[in-house]
Amino acid sequence: MGLLDGKAAVVTGAGRGIGKGHALQFAKNGASVVVNDIDKDVADEVVAEIKELGGNAISNTDSVGEKAGADAMVAACVEAFGKIDIMMANAGIARDRTFLKMSEEEFDSVMNIHVKGTFLCHQAAALQMKEQGTGGVLLSTVSAAHFGNFGQTNYSGAKGAIASMTYTMAMELARYGIRVNAISPSGTTRMSDTYVGPDGKKHPMPFIDPELNGPVIAYLCSDEGNYISGQIFGTGGERIALLEQPKYGHTLFMPGGWTVEEVQKNFKQNLGNKLEALGITKPPYPFADGINPPEK
Repeated sequence: MGLLDGKAAVVTGAGRGIGKGHALQFAKNGASVVVNDIDKDVADEVVAEIKELGGNAISNTDSVGEKAGADAMVAACVEAFGKIDIMMANAGIARDRTFLKMSEEEFDSVMNIHVKGTFLCHQAAALQMKEQGTGGVLLSTVSAAHFGNFGQTNYSGAKGAIASMTYTMAMELARYGIRVNAISPSGTTRMSDTYVGPDGKKHPMPFIDPELNGPVIAYLCSDEGNYISGQIFGTGGERIALLEQPKYGHTLFMPGGWTVEEVQKNFKQNLGNKLEALGITKPPYPFADGINPPEK
């Protein structure tokens, strides 16, 4: 018996890398899988691999960035397997460039695939799950890049948006028995080759099997995980990490409200020494000496 026996899942961007790992893990745990990828050849290869394992899968090449595409992949899942239980929104692209050099097209293309694609695929799946009356699971893909990462204003912004969408969708869809979570996965893929460190330079990454994210998401999508919603987990490699949700931190109060003079008197000594380090690697806070325009 598999943890996901009888479940039907769609995995977007499943032809390679982390998405392929998700599709394989779903299949190994008993789910039937729609392997979505715009590259039909690689999607078909994953389907063949799943069938060799004794699993059930079909390929799909619809675009996540278009409503018609999202609707079509959900319809394909229902036609092939009778229903949809899981939508894994994994598809993504990277168009890395520093903020001042980033083009509008580079910004829009990343937002379209990541943010709009997640919205469209999840909405199409949730509407079908609501109609079925069976509940289900929506899984999003975020990244530690949303903590801040050099050269990724578009990508980090998209992943931060998806994190916030996850919290809201979880609140709204619980009444229909639909759980919404996200993972921040790790794995060696074509996209991981774009990693740039705090020094602005590319760094080699150790190999991490992309399929190692799969056991956690199999659990999240199982009936055993029916108490988990509105959460984000770091997965892959040897870890399972619970990402803390945004929250207000150290707070100062002034009866009657703040004046500029009171802010000047209190801010630096009471909040200035508590400013957070930022970025994926959380180095020491880099702006302690101020942020100034370049000297002329």
